Amino acid sequence: MERKRRYTPQEKVKILLESFEKTTTVTDICKKYSIHPNLYYQWKKELFENADSIFIDKRYKNKGKQEEEKIKKLEEKLKFKDTLISEIVEENMHYKKKLNGDL
Repeated sequence: MERKRRYTPQEKVKILLESFEKTTTVTDICKKYSIHPNLYYQWKKELFENADSIFIDKRYKNKGKQEEEKIKKLEEKLKFKDTLISEIVEENMHYKKKLNGDL
């Protein structure tokens, strides 16, 4: 049984580029590198699905991180407020029971 070879990301890109740049068919490329055509098309799909991340401006990347930090801070603040509200409601219920003589 033939052992499956693992390709590095650089090798995958090289194989895909070779198929894009030359007049070689996908079948020939797959035979040359002993890969299944489905695997080739999977790599190609992954490449194009993630290609936009290469062109993202660094300002947008930093903006995304800043937004994540802002969301995290707001979630912490909301959690604190929820805790505070539940304590106030509990205290309020205690005083109502005390006034009504339920204690």
